[in-house]
Amino acid sequence: MNRINQKLAEDKKLLSIYFTAGYPNVDDTVTIIENLEKSGVDMIEIGLPFSDPLADGPTIQASSTQALKNGMTSELLFEQLKDIRKSVNIPLIIMGYFNPMFQYGIEAFCKKCEEVGIDGLIIPDLPVDVYHSDYKSIFEKYGLINVLLITPQTSEERIRYINSVSNGFIYMVSSASVTGGNSGFGDEQTNYFKRIADMKLSNPQIVGFGISNNETFTQATQYGKGAIIGSAFIKYISNNGINSIDSFITSIR
Repeated sequence: MNRINQKLAEDKKLLSIYFTAGYPNVDDTVTIIENLEKSGVDMIEIGLPFSDPLADGPTIQASSTQALKNGMTSELLFEQLKDIRKSVNIPLIIMGYFNPMFQYGIEAFCKKCEEVGIDGLIIPDLPVDVYHSDYKSIFEKYGLINVLLITPQTSEERIRYINSVSNGFIYMVSSASVTGGNSGFGDEQTNYFKRIADMKLSNPQIVGFGISNNETFTQATQYGKGAIIGSAFIKYISNNGINSIDSFITSIR
């Protein structure tokens, strides 16, 4: 069974952390992953930096710009991760945009993911229809879960279609904004979380965008299986370095 499915089966609210590979320094990737697992994080999203991000707010954009300046590439990321499964057991997901993966070659990229022990991909700009018709069989060949996104504006019909195509969890974007844009959730978001929960989808939902502290983590997981923190974590390591990650994670739980 895929590590993501194993983790989703656990009776707990999951905390997933996003960070940008190659930031703050190009060789920090493995240390950050190892420190996150030691701190009790349930899943990790490794951001593959891209020069034209679709959904990223200023914090993640800035980290991606710096990572690219540092020399981070898909090839280098795979090289860095080649021994990661000797020290890390929790699910690892690469989150990135379609262009770098397409340039690398979709099947070659997926094959490399399997080789280094990546469990899934999140590709915000790959439409579910295109994934289903052109790439689903390739992902499945290499044991990869493709995590698809929904927003408050996604129709019920499309949500149910996304659910039918999915085999892990659904990434529930909390609002129609970029990452790092909110400092709390109001009634509109809470009603959205409840509305999706009431649909009784077969795939659990994990909430992303706007989660930065214990309060927003608790709000996001009231109806969902877990929550994802990205911008707040990147701000933290920008200010405090990568060796005091445990105190940030403790503050969220």
